[in-house]
Amino acid sequence: MSGARHMVRMAEQVVSSDPTDMLVSLGLGSCIGLAIVDEGARVAGLVHIVLPKAPAGVNGALAPKFADLAVPKLLEDVMAAGGRSGNLRAVLCGGAHMFGNAGTNPIMQIGSRNAAATMEMLQKLRIRVRAHDTGGSSGRSIEVRVATGEVYVRGVGQQPRQL
Repeated sequence: MSGARHMVRMAEQVVSSDPTDMLVSLGLGSCIGLAIVDEGARVAGLVHIVLPKAPAGVNGALAPKFADLAVPKLLEDVMAAGGRSGNLRAVLCGGAHMFGNAGTNPIMQIGSRNAAATMEMLQKLRIRVRAHDTGGSSGRSIEVRVATGEVYVRGVGQQPRQL
């Protein structure tokens, strides 16, 4: 592949319609890497979600940080780049429980809260989830190939696998 490798860092989003591009997010712990792809149109977007819900009054540049704002913003931008609503599929990974000493305190269950909030928004927006790899206690990385809509996830110390 000769295209660009776009790194999607915490609270960032990238959308591409260049079939030679790859979208990558590394080190997803409790965060969620959400890809929305349209294989036929060769459009894909990736967002690195940090928290489940934005405080009142937050929007704009901070939208990718929060699941409740990031999912609709990613959908809007993928559609603007040529994605078609009936063909969109979501793939998400991350949402690990990274704070082992937090016990059952729901406030510290950030990973599961991020995953639940992301899934809730996808359902609300009627975006089909093709695959997900969430939970557990170790980090992951995600790679999206725009040309094919393929999404790969790699856990710590593991080989990449397609979702």
